[in-house]
Amino acid sequence: ERADQVAGLLGTGAMLGLAHAAFRRAPRLEAPLVGAVRGRFVGAMPRKGKAQSKDAVTPTVPSSPVATDKTGSVTIAVHAKPGSKQNAVTDLTAEAVGVAIAAPPSEGEANAELCRYLAKVLEVKKSEVVLEKGAKSREKVLKILAPLTPEDVLERLRKEAGS
Repeated sequence: ERADQVAGLLGTGAMLGLAHAAFRRAPRLEAPLVGAVRGRFVGAMPRKGKAQSKDAVTPTVPSSPVATDKTGSVTIAVHAKPGSKQNAVTDLTAEAVGVAIAAPPSEGEANAELCRYLAKVLEVKKSEVVLEKGAKSREKVLKILAPLTPEDVLERLRKEAGS
């Protein structure tokens, strides 16, 4: 209310000038320096290789694209290649199973065809092959709900890749 009275007497331009002058005279608030100790900031992340325990567990990379998950279901890491002329298992690497799919990568057509094709290769029902991850990616994880072992799955995939 008081500011409105002063603004009426002096005009808005003068008020802005007064506000600016008051701001410039105010003491500056500076953030305290987060203690630089011997060239390092306190609270910084530890350097790699330094002060890390020697018992650190390194993540193990699966040596096969076929594994079992926490529930005991078999999972397959797949590198899908949609838009191919025909369905085929193209290659088996330590990271993924390469599968060419004769369906375009649009509206889930290639995903459905991939599940159908792998159900045929693994000799299980279509409903027992489920896309778990990677609906919009070429890198996918499929879950096999049928009672198969990873060794059975790998054997059938190798057989299909060899033919």
